[in-house]
Amino acid sequence: MKLSNLMIDDIIINALKEDMPFGDVSTDNLFNGDEQSEGRLIAKQEGVLAGLEVFKRVFELIDNMVVVDLYFNDGDKVKNKDVIGMIKGSTKSILKGERTALNILQRMCGIATKTNMLVEAINNNKIRLADTRKTTPNLRVLEKYAVTMGGGSNHRFSLSDAVMLKDNHIKAAGGISKAVNTVRNRIPHTMTIEVEVETLEQVKEAVEAKADIIMLDNMDKKTMKEAITIINKKALVEISGNIDLNNISERVFEGIDIISSGGITHSVPAMDISLKF
Repeated sequence: MKLSNLMIDDIIINALKEDMPFGDVSTDNLFNGDEQSEGRLIAKQEGVLAGLEVFKRVFELIDNMVVVDLYFNDGDKVKNKDVIGMIKGSTKSILKGERTALNILQRMCGIATKTNMLVEAINNNKIRLADTRKTTPNLRVLEKYAVTMGGGSNHRFSLSDAVMLKDNHIKAAGGISKAVNTVRNRIPHTMTIEVEVETLEQVKEAVEAKADIIMLDNMDKKTMKEAITIINKKALVEISGNIDLNNISERVFEGIDIISSGGITHSVPAMDISLKF
């Protein structure tokens, strides 16, 4: 995934409106507009970078005379006290954009960093670590991009991308077979069908219904191995459910294609980054 100005400008503009709906009363009443400043963007901890161009774009939208020089690229790893870049220009413009730019950058770097930790813990290039739709409303494009910068993969972007039949779909439809068959008769042949299962009986039903992807939800290791044997490569195997650094190594074994984690977007601490004049 690549980010374009078209994708991110609305997000930035709305964030700036939220932060200064009627101007910046501190900055506007302290400076007359002629003052110039220079600042350093500094990493305060180790991590993986994501969102540098978004950071830069914030200032372009406020004042295209502000210059941001970046010394790293998205996906790069930085250490504590590394200078990520420099910013020069109108003091007023920099101060007005500082918090919005940092909030977005720190959030994206936090996601990239946590994703990278899990990818390294998996340590298997045959298994993808994928995100979910558990993202911050209206920030999904930024958060899913950050996942890819950490070495992860994107699951479906939206409800429009692929069929994913979860527990509530299945209950409401009257079972896996009925749900899969009903959907298959109504969607294009190019669209995949994923089914979430919680028991071995459901695994068997999903295989018989010819689901393309079968997600093993919150199963223990023994049950997952039995499920993989039942599936026998007739569908892609995805596992999910409270995946974190403490348990992910126990869930890496032959037959798994995808490990999905909502935690890499919905429960991530921001990376500590500061902008110092």
